[in-house]
Amino acid sequence: MLRTFLTTLGVIFAIIILILLLGATNGMSNGFNKIFAGTATNSMFMWTQSTSIPYKGFERGREIDFTLEDVELIKRQVSEVDIISPRIQLGDFGETSTVYREGRSSGSGVYGDYPSIDLVSKKRIVEGRFINQNDIDEAKKICVIGKDTYKLLFDKGENAIGKSIQINGIYFTVVGIFKKNDNINFEGENAVFVPFTTFQKAFNSGNKIGWMAILVDPGKQVSVAERKIKTLLKQKYNIHPDDVRAIGSFDFSEIFQGISAFTFVLQGFSFFVGIFTLLAGVIAVSNILLITVKERTNEIGVRRALGATPKIIKRQIILESIVLTTFAGLVGFVISVAVLHFLDYKFGGSDEFPFVNPTVSIVQIIFSFVLMVGLSMLIGLIPANRAVKIRPIEALREE
Repeated sequence: MLRTFLTTLGVIFAIIILILLLGATNGMSNGFNKIFAGTATNSMFMWTQSTSIPYKGFERGREIDFTLEDVELIKRQVSEVDIISPRIQLGDFGETSTVYREGRSSGSGVYGDYPSIDLVSKKRIVEGRFINQNDIDEAKKICVIGKDTYKLLFDKGENAIGKSIQINGIYFTVVGIFKKNDNINFEGENAVFVPFTTFQKAFNSGNKIGWMAILVDPGKQVSVAERKIKTLLKQKYNIHPDDVRAIGSFDFSEIFQGISAFTFVLQGFSFFVGIFTLLAGVIAVSNILLITVKERTNEIGVRRALGATPKIIKRQIILESIVLTTFAGLVGFVISVAVLHFLDYKFGGSDEFPFVNPTVSIVQIIFSFVLMVGLSMLIGLIPANRAVKIRPIEALREE
């Protein structure tokens, strides 16, 4: 009994390792999906910098500014592009501006945006609404503020919707409050969004834009669109074709694809390690059955003498292998699920590490059990064949 229990421990630990590896990998994958949720993975961002190579009489170090005409040019010439959302910011990139309200102030990033920016990076509106097309068409002096900006300008619990804040001496009416999602956030919660057309008039920005958020058609490669856009804009602004610094860009899809490939490889590695660990456990069951067959030589001989066919003897040994392995597998599965539940409780809500809902899918469970039973049947053939090779007359002579 003790020997059988110790043998099944191998299968129990094998299933625990397999399920834990798969569950942890799924938890990481879910964590990354949570980070990217609400952010278009088929998107990129493009901005201007300064030239690094002299070209057509222009010296290096020339500053380039994108305009709204560039947006229309890209839409016409680059078929891969689905949506372009231009943005302008008050001050230089990363700078903040002072926002006032009734003697209070907040150093916030102030952005002029189109509603389409929400398709690239979703905002979680907790009160009111986000910028809409009517705000753009009528250049309304409204704004959407972040949760941190709200805390600095308003009393706790105070209704901010319909109230006014002041930016560079110009008043804007608050129509919405947002907080960051659990995903990637580019501006933080200390930010103020105003309609792009309102920004143009209020701060005299003209047709200049700071950068563009570009959404590529599903099924099209972001890298192809990026290359075409840069070629087009370099021709327009007389930038050397080999100048890699003049136009900055960030292909968001590369990060997503890299992480997807990483989790895929990790899942494959988990299966590889788990399967070989399971194989080792099943082999241990086979070994104990070989010993059992030797100890039951006399019993097998009696049964053969009474008419039991080799098929019946073989089926009994294989069935014992399956029962032992399946029982041990179920025990291991219950233990591993409990451990995964504990890990989710402990780390599932953490913002520091991408780990969410480390469960194992039904397909993975079925595959694991089918594999386990299949291996137990194959390995069980070894002691089963050993049993049927025992001649009845020799078995009856065993003491």
